[in-house]
Amino acid sequence: MQRKKIMAVVGARPQFIKHAPIEIACHQHSSLELITVHTGQHYDENMSKVFFDQLGMKAPDYMMNIGSQSHAKQTGRMMEKIEDIVFSENPDAVLVYGDTNSTLAGALVASKCHKKVIHIEAGLRSFNRSMPEEINRVLTDHVSDLLFAPTEQAVKNLRQEGINKGVYKTGDIMYDMILIAEEKGILKEPRMTGSYYLATIHRPYNTDEPRRLEKVLSALNRLELPVVFPMHPRTKNNLDRFQLDRANFDNILIQD
Repeated sequence: MQRKKIMAVVGARPQFIKHAPIEIACHQHSSLELITVHTGQHYDENMSKVFFDQLGMKAPDYMMNIGSQSHAKQTGRMMEKIEDIVFSENPDAVLVYGDTNSTLAGALVASKCHKKVIHIEAGLRSFNRSMPEEINRVLTDHVSDLLFAPTEQAVKNLRQEGINKGVYKTGDIMYDMILIAEEKGILKEPRMTGSYYLATIHRPYNTDEPRRLEKVLSALNRLELPVVFPMHPRTKNNLDRFQLDRANFDNILIQD
């Protein structure tokens, strides 16, 4: 039987995490060949390489090093380079995750090159078109051939937009990732002796306005269990810029 080649496009921290279960699953099936393309949307070691190392993933087959750009420039440059790789590798399908510029770039290139598009985390909606991520996820869903939705609500969202074909409710891939992380001991926090919540805040909508960021942190601070908060560089910079006093959030263990 001829092997099917899947080209996965990743570029941001959440996508590296979600890619681990897919890589493990592909390695368990001899009929699948997985090619990993890293756009470089997140590029420093704490945002990129550390995840591949800790999760035991292979190094990306292609590394673009796109880096930070405006949305249009970043997406356009990704598309140029992804197209070259699609022509070179000739995959049977292109797999994308979530809702980043890397997601949209991979999906658009695959669609225009007449390759199947697989979208993991399909159907999620904030119904807020001022968020760039909302535009990315909606457009990606409408060019996808296989849409793996994490929840029944996500399936309903797709149905309401007229997307019925190729939709599968699969559950949340982050649950698979948590099981892998527990097995590897990654989730252990030595400063915690009991149960705790794990949180991350990184979307510009939540981090770039001082009152909204303060409200999010205050809500976490009121939870009944301690919160371990590995802080995204964007969030750290804004926390300092907005002069939000960490001492006011004593239920949150901030890791930066």
